[in-house]
Amino acid sequence: MSEINDEQLPKEKVLRDPIYNYIYVENKIILDLIDTPEFQRLRRIKQLGTTSLIFHGAEHSRFGHCLGVYEITRRICNLFQRNYPTQTPGDGLWDDHERLVALCAALLHDIGHGPFSHTFEHIFHTDHEQITTQIITSPETNVNKILRRVSPDFPKQVASVITHTYPNPQVVQMISSQIDADRMDYLQRDAYYTGTNYGKFDLERILRVMRPYHDGITFEISGMHAVEDYILSRFQMYMQIYFHPVSRAMEAILEHLLARANKLYQGQISEVKFTPHMLMPFFNGHFTLQDYLALDDGVLTTYFAHWRTFPDDILSDLAGRFLDRKPLKSVLYTAQTEALLPKLRDLIQTAGFNSDYYTAVNDSYNLTYDTYNPQVAKPQTQIELIQPNGELVELSQISTLVAAIAGKVSGDQRFFFPKEMLEKHQNIEIFDPIYEEFQQHIHNNEIINPSKE
Repeated sequence: MSEINDEQLPKEKVLRDPIYNYIYVENKIILDLIDTPEFQRLRRIKQLGTTSLIFHGAEHSRFGHCLGVYEITRRICNLFQRNYPTQTPGDGLWDDHERLVALCAALLHDIGHGPFSHTFEHIFHTDHEQITTQIITSPETNVNKILRRVSPDFPKQVASVITHTYPNPQVVQMISSQIDADRMDYLQRDAYYTGTNYGKFDLERILRVMRPYHDGITFEISGMHAVEDYILSRFQMYMQIYFHPVSRAMEAILEHLLARANKLYQGQISEVKFTPHMLMPFFNGHFTLQDYLALDDGVLTTYFAHWRTFPDDILSDLAGRFLDRKPLKSVLYTAQTEALLPKLRDLIQTAGFNSDYYTAVNDSYNLTYDTYNPQVAKPQTQIELIQPNGELVELSQISTLVAAIAGKVSGDQRFFFPKEMLEKHQNIEIFDPIYEEFQQHIHNNEIINPSKE
């Protein structure tokens, strides 16, 4: 590792935080990175996207989350340096020269997220991890200029932590593994702002039992129950918050809204009130990093407000549904009932809704805990526990609780449709049979459990 310039602040700076009370900034590089336009932009991107339309407290941003990941990583570095400092090269203990690259990677790990993150990515085929790497390594960004003050190759080192190619697995696993600073922060932060208890676990205990070893990070076996609690918290957050059917319904509206705008643009619509100048590079499929960094949630929401009065009925209706929080309804379906979906789409189309824009399917699944499988495209780093004799054992081998859920996929498949299809339309007699037939299919053909909204 090349010699680096790690300038300490003469006095630490503290930032108030509802999760950790204080976030401590000790390095001038970290403070300067926080002050860059690229990082400040994260204030304008919600951490949970459409979930704030269900849990009204969830207005927190990617900015706060990135600071939280930095703070957890800082605490891990402190504990490692205090309790497990390296004594001889290659002993598998913590080399505190790795601290700055770990802190910078933690702070910047989500800097490439776009507005309404995953929905935007799906429509415009962007990749927030690739853009994160680009922001860090591109000479045109303020972030890169600051990182190069540390050393000429420092930006590449930080980016390699994000891409999991950094040579020290301890640093990589701090930021990205099945139990890392990223997950530990978003579980607690999202639980706090959604007003739920699902994501709460004993963070301090987990940090106390973490320790470095040659191949990464392990946990003392005495802390197994705290790790189990973390895994269950993660499972519950996915089931109750991240996979919430109404949040997914709003994502479907958002996705169709952007898709409709894209189609109208490709059709050379020339209305001045429509032209989304800041989105045009993405509609054209040729955008620069500066085009990307100009976008945030507020920019898209402003366009939606303009589109609400656009003469295209579909675009204006979808914009209104999104801005006014009028989600689609949804029902669960299985492999056995999937064959009914074309009929349901036909009924929706006959009722006057374009099924391309007013129906959607979504499957949300998550592995609660995954054991290491080198055959898959992105194998997970398994959680190792260290025993008193120094030997390592994989968590599910000794935890009956984790063994019961290891490799188990949780989630569901949903079909989304306009809420109007479940309402009575007595004043539109010609449509009554269509609505009645739709509702009979929903209730009598084992398509089950309509979402409550």
